[in-house]
Amino acid sequence: MREWLKIAFRRDVCLRGLRVAGVVGTLLVIINQGDLLFHGQWSIRQGVKIVLTYFVPYGVSTYASVASIRKMEREGGSR
Repeated sequence: MREWLKIAFRRDVCLRGLRVAGVVGTLLVIINQGDLLFHGQWSIRQGVKIVLTYFVPYGVSTYASVASIRKMEREGGSR
């Protein structure tokens, strides 16, 4: 677990996750909350949903990056 977290907090992994979260999260917010935002009908509840929407792609990207890095390390490659 410690090794997994060490990789997950590497600068390159975090930056990749943030980029993915920025793009995918924004698209998901527009799809799921766009009508409320454009009509000015948002609330604290929508704000929480929007914040959480960005965590999903960040988590998926981080998980995939860590899995890929660990696999490459086990195979002895550094592509």
